[in-house]
Parts: sequence; structure tokens; C-alpha cells
Amino acid sequence: MFKVTQARHLADNMLYMDIEAPRIAKHCLPGQFVITRYGEKGERIPLTICDYDREKGTVTIVVQTIGYATTLMKNIKTGDEIDDITGPLGCPSELLDIPVDELKQKKILFVGGGLGTAPVYPQVKWMHEHGVDVDVIIGAKSKDFVILEEEMRAVAGNLYVTTDDGSYGRSGMVTQVIEDLAAEGKHYDQCVAIGPMIMMKFVCKLTKELGIPTIVSMNPIMVDGTGMCGACRLIVGDEVKFACVDGPEFDGHLVDFDLAMKRQTLYRTEEGRAMLKLQEGDTHHGGCGECGGDK
Repeated sequence: MFKVTQARHLADNMLYMDIEAPRIAKHCLPGQFVITRYGEKGERIPLTICDYDREKGTVTIVVQTIGYATTLMKNIKTGDEIDDITGPLGCPSELLDIPVDELKQKKILFVGGGLGTAPVYPQVKWMHEHGVDVDVIIGAKSKDFVILEEEMRAVAGNLYVTTDDGSYGRSGMVTQVIEDLAAEGKHYDQCVAIGPMIMMKFVCKLTKELGIPTIVSMNPIMVDGTGMCGACRLIVGDEVKFACVDGPEFDGHLVDFDLAMKRQTLYRTEEGRAMLKLQEGDTHHGGCGECGGDK
């Protein structure tokens, strides 16, 4: 069991939690994720790490109420416990591999849509701690769904907040802000976009037109998180990839978003999973390359 040291609601359907998990906190890096389980019959849910404190031995996650398992977690309070938390999983952000002196020479734009603001935050915080100024756009449906604004403002060079309905900050989607910044003469060497697949698709469509290399963090359905189940299979360029072990970050201009979104829908039913297994053949399983699932 893992103790929740802090629980608070960021919005009606979003819960922020600090969880005691010293081993994960010691080793995790921005871009990675964990899999949690709450309740005896709870499902295993992949969640990107929003923050971590190595001294306190805690990791921070944000849960959005969508289905049965996340609805169970909605009423978690400070002092409660969750049954399991496994990680860190996935690969850290590839930007962390670039020497800091080089990063300081780059103009980097981070884009967070909705819950995607949470996994954007640790990357921006890491940049700030290493003296790298970056611009950040966070978007939400309305003012009530804007999250982590104060935290982000403390670490971003420039922060642009936009809402679809114009109830707070700028009016319009994140792509409109990118277009506005380009029109103002802003130039970026790199973009990192995290959010709903449809948002990332259109951000990538725009950044490709603008000539801005773009990294996305893919969030397809995951079951085991180790590459064995094949649920998070993606096509990136001409290659089969698995988000849990090859990602979650990929070159956004190479991701087949339409296929990924269609696959998300199909994977939700037994018939759909059977069809995917038939269509994908030997590449349906085996993301880890070691489990035998690809044999």
C-alpha cells in the first residue's frame, strides 16, 4: 500500500495526488509514467508523472475522472492509500539527453492541452532548474479546467493561457496561439506537445507547416506497461512502436494519429481486439522484444 500525502481537486474531474513511493521518486525523470491501481477490483491505470520530490520520496500524479476506475479514485483524500504504483516506466524526455549549454541556445515551446498540462510541467520545471527559459501554452475548454497555472507561471519564461470558449486568458485553441506567436515573429527550434490525440494531431499539422520539429507524448490504451500486451501499438514513420517501452515520446510529424485514434476505439471491445490481432499479425504483441510476445 502507498500513502497519499496530499490530495486536492484541480477541477471537478481532476484530482492531484502526492504519493509516497521513494524508489520511484529516486529514479524517475520528466517524461516517464507510472501505473497505479486503487481498490480491490480497481483497474491498472497508466499516468504520467507530474512531479517528484526525491528528498520526501513522493511522486505526483493527476487523475482525470473518465471511467469506472478513475471514478473510484475521485474521492481519495489525504492520508488514504492506493494499492499499487509501479514505475518509473517508459523513456525520459529526449530533451534531457541534450547538453544544457545547447538547450540554452534553443527556443523551445511546450504546449499542454487539458490534462496534458500535468506531464508538461515536470519538463518545464527541469528546464527552469537548469537555467533554460522556455515558452509554454496551456489550453483548456474553459476557465474551470485550467490547471497548474500558478505552478507553471513560476517556471516558464513566458506563459500563454487560452480557453476554447474564451472564458479565461486568450480565446481559442492552442493552435491559434501558435499561429499568433508565429505572426508576432516568434521563432522556435523545438516544440513539445502533450494532450488529447486530436489536439496533438493538429498541433503537429501546424508545426510541420511552420517547420518546427515537434515531440509528442502518446497516451494510447495500456494494459501491462511492459510491451507484452500490444495495446499501445503505434505506427511511427514506417515502423511499429509501443508507447510503453519505445515512448511515450515520439516525433510527432511521423506519428499516424488517425490510425492511433481508430485503434483506441477498436481496442475497447472484444471484437475490436480480435480484429486488430488478425490485421496486425506478428506485430500485434511484443513491444519489449524480450517477453516472447512477438513469437
